[in-house]
Amino acid sequence: MKVFDKYYAQYYNLLYKDKDYESESKYIISLIKKFHPEARNILDLGCGTGRHAKLFSDAGFNVLGVDQSKYMLNEAINRKNNNLDFIEGDIRFLKLDKKFDVVTALFHVLSYQNTNKDVENLFKTAYNHLNKDGLFIFDFWYGPAVITQRPEVRIKELENDNIKFTRVTKPIIDFSRNVVEVNYKIFVVDKNNKTFLEHEEIHPMRFFFDPELELFIENITFKLEGKFSWLKFDKPSENDWSVVWVVRK
Repeated sequence: MKVFDKYYAQYYNLLYKDKDYESESKYIISLIKKFHPEARNILDLGCGTGRHAKLFSDAGFNVLGVDQSKYMLNEAINRKNNNLDFIEGDIRFLKLDKKFDVVTALFHVLSYQNTNKDVENLFKTAYNHLNKDGLFIFDFWYGPAVITQRPEVRIKELENDNIKFTRVTKPIIDFSRNVVEVNYKIFVVDKNNKTFLEHEEIHPMRFFFDPELELFIENITFKLEGKFSWLKFDKPSENDWSVVWVVRK
């Protein structure tokens, strides 16, 4: 399933302009240093517009970012440098002739894998592209928080010199699949040519519980190294919507 089409991707960086990519990247690097201090290269699956990947490269890692959205990659390629590159590809079926010390899947890439087969394929991609003792680091929507807090309807308004952007988010929970159907309505006013765009997208987001993820990683023969609240080293709780796991090949 593809999301982030050309309309959504075009305004992605504006939408997440307040997202603290620098702190997030430093946090992931701290996990790498804790569990694999000799790591030198990273495969970033679902890299989006490449902001995490760029910060990893700035920290001295050789990084390859992969995303299936050519519209997102159009933004990412502007960040390329000598130790950072991007390619288009479906992360479920990726086959490269190269292995890495670390594979990352950040900003809930795992939760975009709605079926068991998609989840399994993502884990296989990570495993097959890791060197021995390499790490797979991924975050996801944490089931205990989703069912405790419940997603709500939200409105986000943003504006710059060129456009006024409004996004209405309406989530619907499907408990039979452990998926939240996140329905986006997007309204964009172009201030320069006075045009108006209305667009809709649906992002189905799967939330996960510990036993099912433990089964997935056991089946792929990963070894669990740690479970943490996002941006912390605390044990996850029902208050943590986003959780990160570190597993080793």
